[in-house]
Amino acid sequence: MNVLVTGGAGFIASHIVDRLVELGHQVSIIDNFSNGDPKHINKQASLYNISILDEEIDDIFEKIKPEVVIHHAAQIDVQTSIRQPDLDAGINILGTIKLLKQCKFKGVRKIIYASSAAVYGTPEYLPVDEKHQVKPLSYYGVSKHTPEHYIEVFSLLYGMDYTILRYANVYGIRQDPKGEGGVISTFMDSFLVGRSPVVFGDGEQTRDFIYVKDVVEANIAALEKGSRGIFNISCNIQTTINELLQKFSMLSGKSFKPIYHSPRMGDIVHSYLDNSLAMKELGWKPIYSLEDGLKETFEYYDNMYS
Repeated sequence: MNVLVTGGAGFIASHIVDRLVELGHQVSIIDNFSNGDPKHINKQASLYNISILDEEIDDIFEKIKPEVVIHHAAQIDVQTSIRQPDLDAGINILGTIKLLKQCKFKGVRKIIYASSAAVYGTPEYLPVDEKHQVKPLSYYGVSKHTPEHYIEVFSLLYGMDYTILRYANVYGIRQDPKGEGGVISTFMDSFLVGRSPVVFGDGEQTRDFIYVKDVVEANIAALEKGSRGIFNISCNIQTTINELLQKFSMLSGKSFKPIYHSPRMGDIVHSYLDNSLAMKELGWKPIYSLEDGLKETFEYYDNMYS
């Protein structure tokens, strides 16, 4: 299968590229390295170093003629979205529209879109399922949700298939400590350099952490399944930040006293996502426990720092 991955040098998408190549697909990458890292580029994939907003994207689609587009290129930081909502909307909303126009004119069969749990806002009930109201607390949540509507209408008007995946807090190898949902990579960095981890809030806020390799398999499943569906990709497990710190201490054999700061604007207190629809319709389920994923991630970064 001929697959184009936007943001293919980034944390999640670079793992997707590796898996696609491993499965024998023909893979192309669009990435301008605003978030991605050239070291993550799979040498068997074709790289186009541009933004999804650049005019050259027309020529690239004409050359590649992808059957499926997996769309991860985005502005990914919640706090940046609050400081610069115009930048956030320009990349996440207008960039996606430009991509959809290419999909329409170049005959793309399907788009797989990486959305976020940030679209839900403060949960009215837990776990949050796909029927939960959408009421984001940040411009990032708005700019990740709005393309969902454009994708749905493009599909309605032009017949293109799609699958929308709403990720919980993804973590794992290659994650930048500054990225959205990057509390685990931030803690990892603090622990390995001997710095006290910073916690925003009292540490009793909860998140649903899912390992990047499980997210990869959800995207692979979506190549052929999940037609015109929206799916939570999560572990369906609540973990407090304080519990997460305890797991880090056990892994590292060290104990650090966290520094607690006031909660940040746009942060949600409690969140975890119901993944039962994805398990049913995609034939997918998370394999990695938090302990297993943390162990693999910790060993990777421990070797880098040592």
